[in-house]
Amino acid sequence: MKKSDSSKIASVPGKLADRGGLLTGVAKQVSEDTGVPAAEVYGVGSFFHLLSRSDAKVRVCQGLSCWMAGSDEVLSQALDLGLPAEGCSCLAACDQPVAVLRDRLVLPSVGSREIKQSGGDWKKLTSDFLNEEGVWFGHVDSFDDSGQNLAVHLHGNMDFSGEAYQRALELSSDDIIAELETSGLQGRGGAGFPAARKWRSLCDQDKQTCYVVLNADEGEPGTFKDREIIMRRPDKVLEGLAIAALAVGAKEVYCYLRGEFELPIKILKNAIDEFERNDCFPGLSFHIHEGHGAYICGEETALLEALEGKRGLPRLKPPFPTEVGLWGKPTLIHNVETIACVPAIIRSGGNWFRDLGITGAGTKIYCISGHVNKPGVYEMPLGITLDELVEKAGGYVGELKAFSPGGASSGFLPASERSRPLDWKSLGEVGSSLGSAGVVVLNKNVSIRDATRETMVFFENESCGQCAPCRIGTRYQRESLDRYISSKEASDLSLVEDIAWEMEQGSICGLGHTASVPLLSARKWFPEAFE
Repeated sequence: MKKSDSSKIASVPGKLADRGGLLTGVAKQVSEDTGVPAAEVYGVGSFFHLLSRSDAKVRVCQGLSCWMAGSDEVLSQALDLGLPAEGCSCLAACDQPVAVLRDRLVLPSVGSREIKQSGGDWKKLTSDFLNEEGVWFGHVDSFDDSGQNLAVHLHGNMDFSGEAYQRALELSSDDIIAELETSGLQGRGGAGFPAARKWRSLCDQDKQTCYVVLNADEGEPGTFKDREIIMRRPDKVLEGLAIAALAVGAKEVYCYLRGEFELPIKILKNAIDEFERNDCFPGLSFHIHEGHGAYICGEETALLEALEGKRGLPRLKPPFPTEVGLWGKPTLIHNVETIACVPAIIRSGGNWFRDLGITGAGTKIYCISGHVNKPGVYEMPLGITLDELVEKAGGYVGELKAFSPGGASSGFLPASERSRPLDWKSLGEVGSSLGSAGVVVLNKNVSIRDATRETMVFFENESCGQCAPCRIGTRYQRESLDRYISSKEASDLSLVEDIAWEMEQGSICGLGHTASVPLLSARKWFPEAFE
């Protein structure tokens, strides 16, 4: 769709625009009201989980941390009680399992008691962790650029001075980017791409119009840092976006948040309203776009497609978004954590940020969940080890068996790698990755084979289906493991390496490139689980 088409759909009156989902007759009526073909409307609506199943009002997270905490039992009990429930992919609440989505609100720490108390009415399902305002925060042990703990900056208490933005106004675009280059800041969303290179690439374009886009579609199992950053320090996110827009010459900023982030969306909207009332960033417009449930939209070009009102299918690259992005214009896209680092770098200097790390530049926000005493978000120097991170998180629960260092796509590593620095280079040396730094700890009681299967189901469900290697490969590998579990015949797994090569070589985006890593890493490090 063109920009005008997607804005038409957003303005459709009545219950059709009220997040009602793909109800009978919706595609036809939206088509009549907007002029967009009904087939295209249906294609978009059926693509996104939250639209395609409007009758599913309770969704139980099946991410690895929630699965280990008993999400299968919670889902089964909900269905037995008559709740309109189904399983879903990670809800970015891995620190408070089992997470449940009630309509668009994430409920942390839901168990059998909460399910029973609902009495079969999904509207009555709640959690003791919600405060009086219906807000909940996870555990955070972190510091901002002034040395203060982020936990003191709760919703409605933004400590915004604008010092970094005012300094940026005094600098040229080249000076801002040079400071970013000195800092060594790498993208904190997973790929670790140098941030300054993105900014410079966009500035090199011959452009009249360009955009800045915030990628807050946090869906990698084990990852929940962006949720906490937005809820606690939306001022840092917006100031970082404003500095980026100033540097590249953008007048509009689009913030794409996953649809399950009802509370972060409200908090970011309130922050934007406050900044606009005070005219903090003159001439700059902020827009919030709520996603509708698709992990693939965390891939930057799929996110752009969704912003344009289309299905979230990744684009072929090149051209890259900095050349041809949103509505065909040069676009700078950054993850929440990455952009939140920018104000500190501009205010305190690139050298200061670079020297904070151990084996790389800056600090890193690590998420840790699973079998530790205090799951949560920990901001620590880049390059700490698992043991150092777990010490901060109150120690292990049980004996360490394995850990996933960077979300589902990083696979599994054995306890013998616990002293390896958690950074991009060191983890890459053993076939893993830092990814989004979503660390999940597994103790001796967990079956690696079963944990692998749960992760493979996630990738199979979240494949967009555009690439045959990924669409077929994710299903084939999961079916191969199922056959092996049933028959114990090693031949059932004989082709998984070949399929993995096909997926890595033939897929358009990172999902197909990494979906095989959990199975391959589990077989490499834990062969006894497959004998």
